[in-house]
Amino acid sequence: MDEVGKKGKTNPAATANLCSKIFFWWLNPLFSIGYKRPLEEDDLYEVLPEDGSQHLGEELQRYKSLTLDQNIQNAKSKQSPSLNRAIIRCYWKSYAVLGFFTFVVEVNKVVQPVFLGKIIQYFESYEPANSAALHAALGYAAGLSICTLGLAIMQHLYFYHVQRAGFVSQQRSHGKTTTGQIVNLLSNDVMKFDEVTLFLHFLWVAPLQAAAVVGFSGQRLARRVWSETAILTDSRIRTMNEVVSGMRIIKMYAWEKPFAALVSDIEGNL
Repeated sequence: MDEVGKKGKTNPAATANLCSKIFFWWLNPLFSIGYKRPLEEDDLYEVLPEDGSQHLGEELQRYKSLTLDQNIQNAKSKQSPSLNRAIIRCYWKSYAVLGFFTFVVEVNKVVQPVFLGKIIQYFESYEPANSAALHAALGYAAGLSICTLGLAIMQHLYFYHVQRAGFVSQQRSHGKTTTGQIVNLLSNDVMKFDEVTLFLHFLWVAPLQAAAVVGFSGQRLARRVWSETAILTDSRIRTMNEVVSGMRIIKMYAWEKPFAALVSDIEGNL
């Protein structure tokens, strides 16, 4: 019979450097073992000390005690002790940092089409002799590549850390429960934590992203309207100049009404 509570391998994430954490290189040994043969329980790493149920339980208990003490000191408070408030006070700082990943990911999604549009615009009006346009297009291509790479990195980091945050919020109840209760929690309640932690930041990022998209679209539409208006204005001015210059001929041949209709038609298109 296997020993209960047997320790696994030391988690390499605890000693991994920054590059290893960004690109998840610390998982390569585990991937190598899984490539050669099916993974077994002994191949898995230990949970990081800061993610252990005992550490998390003590931390959450401390914040829960603080909440209870505040309610006792403030006897007039109508708020009853709440585990939700204790969880929020305990983990809101670490979870709020993950909003930075969400913000960067969504910024990349907005900026990428802009760079791509600039590159397409360069090829539509391609001029071999225009070196400035070439350098600008190369800059846009470099920006597009950086955004694509940054999007891949930040998105993976976000999903890893946000699901880890959801896992952390559950560990407190997993430390002192039976196997049946754990199975019930895993099958019913855990997914709710994962979904909330995964999409909660989009509540404030989505309006910003929508505003940015509307702003870019409105700016592009305004430029297009201004360009078409300028073309029509130039046509009206050119026609009026021709009418004024040939006023004697128009009077001589009694062309006032046809030219008046022509000018009215041009003004009606503005």
